[in-house]
Amino acid sequence: MRGVHIAIALVYLVASNAWVMQGNAAGECGKTSIPVAATSMSPCLAAATNIKARVSPPCCSKVAALIKTAPRCLCAVILSPLASQAGLKPAIAVTIPKRCNIRNRPVGKKCGRYIVP
Repeated sequence: MRGVHIAIALVYLVASNAWVMQGNAAGECGKTSIPVAATSMSPCLAAATNIKARVSPPCCSKVAALIKTAPRCLCAVILSPLASQAGLKPAIAVTIPKRCNIRNRPVGKKCGRYIVP
């Protein structure tokens, strides 16, 4: 139930322009804005807030597609104000590609002060 509330909050934040300050991450997600990319990652919320949470197949699919099409977008989403407002924990979120067993993940890549394992 908490995931539903977080998803609703994400939609509200996007709709209300609460994400105005995007920092240096503008353009990292190609033609998609960072808030829209962050909202599309809602299946990953539980896995991005709790290291012991199971990563859902829809989350793994979204992350794999994001890494394939715009690898820098993952960090932009993880470090975005919208993700922070949703309660995402960057140190946990960077572990999702490994937890999904994504073969071509950006191992050792810095994502802010965090390193993708």
